[in-house]
Amino acid sequence: MDFLWQERPGGKRGPKPALTLEAIADAAIAVADAEGLAAVSMQRVAADVGYTKMALYRYLPGKSELVAVMLERAMSAPPDLSAGDWRATLTLWAERLFALYREHPWALDVTAGNRPVGPNELGWMEVALARLPEGLNGAERMDLVAVIAGHVRSIVVQPGESGLLAAFAEHAERFPAISAALADIAVRGGQDQALSFGLERILDGLEMLISKRV
Repeated sequence: MDFLWQERPGGKRGPKPALTLEAIADAAIAVADAEGLAAVSMQRVAADVGYTKMALYRYLPGKSELVAVMLERAMSAPPDLSAGDWRATLTLWAERLFALYREHPWALDVTAGNRPVGPNELGWMEVALARLPEGLNGAERMDLVAVIAGHVRSIVVQPGESGLLAAFAEHAERFPAISAALADIAVRGGQDQALSFGLERILDGLEMLISKRV
C-alpha cells in the first residue's frame, strides 16, 4: 500500500535516470497484453528494458509491487465525467471501464480479491460516486458502483460470439431456447448489446428506487 502512495523523487538537477518506474511498468504491461500476466517476471521485464534483474530492484521490491504499478499505469487518471446527466455519466464510466478491460484483459485478475488499491483506481471510484444522484445513502452509493463494475466485468469475460456459435452449430437440437433466441436475432437484430442493455436496466432500477423516496 505504501509503495503505491509514496511520493516519487523528481525535479533534481542533472541528467535524468535512464530507467524509470513508468518505463518498467510500460514494458510489463506490453508483456501482459501480448502473453498474459503469467509471462510477466522481473527477469523478463528487465531484459525487455535492457537492464539486469537486479537493476529493477532499485525501483520495485518485487513482482507484486510491479503488478500493482502496472494496474495504476494502465488505469491512468480517471476520466473526466463532468458533462451530462447522471445516467449519461455512469454509462460513459462503464464504457471506459469496459474498454480498459478489453485492452488489458489481465487487469480482470489483478482487480479481484482483497489487495492494495492505488490513487488512480480510487480516483475512478471517486468520479463515479461524485456523479450519483441524490437520494441514496452511503452504503447504497458504494454498492451501486460495485454493481456497475461487476456488470462490466461479467460482460468482458463472456465467451466470444464466434466460439459460442461454433459450439452451438454442432449441437443445435439440444438447445431449443438458444435456437429460438438466435432465430429471433437473425430477424430483428440487436446482438452484442449486453453491456448497454444490462446497464440501462440497472439505471432504470436506480431511478425507480429514487422516485419512490421523493
